[in-house]
Amino acid sequence: MVLNALWDQDGWLTPGEMHAAVGARRRLAYTTIMTTMFRLWEKGRLDRQRRGRAFEYQPLMSRTEYAATRMTELLDATGDPRSALTHFVSAMDEHDIAELRRVMRARRRS
Repeated sequence: MVLNALWDQDGWLTPGEMHAAVGARRRLAYTTIMTTMFRLWEKGRLDRQRRGRAFEYQPLMSRTEYAATRMTELLDATGDPRSALTHFVSAMDEHDIAELRRVMRARRRS
């Protein structure tokens, strides 16, 4: 939720701004949002800089880069990434398989 809001905002947000944007409607405490943003920064998912007395945050990677990173982490966590990848690819539709083939051909050329 925090990352999605930051990607949607496409800029720097303080925890207070994040709370105003999503916290009130989701009934999240300001401290919950502040802690979540701090932990994402500690994990290397967010950049932060000081703005006055507060910190402001922005994502270090795009939504698609983050998804690819998470996919790699999840595949690695299975203990058998090749098998998990095989299951994943077998569930893809023909359009996505064609795109995967295109990406693999381009990777071989480079």
